[in-house]
Amino acid sequence: MVYTIREIVSYLEKIAPPAYQESYDNAQLITGNPLDVAKGILCTLDVTEEVIEDAISLGCNMVVAHHPIIFKGLKSLTGKNYVERTVIKAIKHDIAIFAMHTNLDHIAEGVNKKIADRLELTNTRILQPKKEILSKLVTFAPLEATEKVLASLFAAGAGHIGEYSNCSFISDGTGTYTPSEKSNPHKGSQGKPHKEPETRIEVLLPSYLEGKVLHALKAAHPYEEVAYYIQKIENENQSVGAGMIGELASPMDENQFLSFLKQKMDLKILKHTRLLNKPIQKVAVCGGAGIFLLNQAKKSDADIFITADIKYHEFFDAENQLVICDIGHYESEIYTKELILEILSRNFSNIALYFTKVVTNPITYI
Repeated sequence: MVYTIREIVSYLEKIAPPAYQESYDNAQLITGNPLDVAKGILCTLDVTEEVIEDAISLGCNMVVAHHPIIFKGLKSLTGKNYVERTVIKAIKHDIAIFAMHTNLDHIAEGVNKKIADRLELTNTRILQPKKEILSKLVTFAPLEATEKVLASLFAAGAGHIGEYSNCSFISDGTGTYTPSEKSNPHKGSQGKPHKEPETRIEVLLPSYLEGKVLHALKAAHPYEEVAYYIQKIENENQSVGAGMIGELASPMDENQFLSFLKQKMDLKILKHTRLLNKPIQKVAVCGGAGIFLLNQAKKSDADIFITADIKYHEFFDAENQLVICDIGHYESEIYTKELILEILSRNFSNIALYFTKVVTNPITYI
């Protein structure tokens, strides 16, 4: 079976919806014809000229990366910097570049779960769940149509709360209406008031799925005019957000844990604040630049917070409440390419999938 670039993008965007990316981000198909057939996919953290050359040598016409090669709009393509040269090379060789960045960071099985798994953390949860990305749909259906309507809403993505699916609240009541002379009522007669036993249906849904869920509702509902309302809610979505926190199976001495961290993340070097002479058991992590989560790590009683790109003065903010550890941006996210390949292999086992051999870390240690 063959798959187009568009079909692969569609699958990846179901796993990590673009709606979950930050406003500054550019997680999307950046180059390439969506209608081209995918011949091979190269998984990488970054996209550089060398990575595109690697794709060419492997016969891949698609690169799936964590970091977008383009963050801001390009006003010209003259090859004056590595971004323009990389994009030019990809276009010349008909290579599609797709990025899944902060949207992949924010899902429960995303970048931070990969780090947590390498550190063998248990009882993991999102460190800072996102708010205001859920909606509540309320609608009304005649009793005999309730199950059909519910099934359609669930199939469209409504009714998922954490590890639970098909979640709803239903209650019985009476609907009233008077059909006009131009109407075609499912129940009742034109010009006559009508009372109908109905079910009130309430479901939660990700806000980005509103259009799909409403389409499903109207397709399944027997009424000519479907009564409903949608309300944005402030609830946290426990399955979507920044960072992750979990626990070691057994507490470790601080130095023992730092050695364990270096081994598991294959680190040459790490930076950390003063050790506090207490065991490490609760561990907070955030791939990439995550110091914005420090207060949340403190509130969650983390013993250590592992992230990257920490500025000098930000280390002082540990204030002896926990250990802050900077392991490097590249080092914290390099295993994301494994995550991307794992996600692709679940659905595209007949497409050649590769890790890039190129080390894209721009930093060298001596």
